Amino acid sequence: MTAADWQDAVDAVWADAEALGDSEVIRRIDALAAELPAGDPRGPFEAAGARDAAGLEREAEAGYRRALELGLAGRARVEALIQLASTLRNLGRPSESLVLLDEAAAEPHELGDAVTAFRALALIDLGRERRASAELMAALVPHLPQYRRSLAAYAAALGGDASSA
Repeated sequence: MTAADWQDAVDAVWADAEALGDSEVIRRIDALAAELPAGDPRGPFEAAGARDAAGLEREAEAGYRRALELGLAGRARVEALIQLASTLRNLGRPSESLVLLDEAAAEPHELGDAVTAFRALALIDLGRERRASAELMAALVPHLPQYRRSLAAYAAALGGDASSA
């Protein structure tokens, strides 16, 4: 099976995830992960995602960490950082979540708004709601057809420079 065929098979499982249910998604993803060489980071990444989607955050954490240790790269690395950060926040560790999200933000990708959204959740858990609002507003500003300047100013007033923690 080529790498593209393998990814297509994984994508097909995720496309049917709602109909399959958590246990079957985990079973199918684990079977696909087992087809990869032991040191391939895609296996633990996908297995972690299946467990994360099923609400098994502690199991997901280990898989995400393993995938990152094995050198997961590119967009998948950024996704793993975001997903691990979300998992850590759900496990009551929002400060650790922010560290990973800052790492994700430093890498080139098109998931900046997702990073911002997950940062906001972690900031709220840390009692920093104004900062979370400021970052969300700052991320929203480029998408607006008008009022950009005034809303950027309001975002700055809410949380100082919303581009930093």
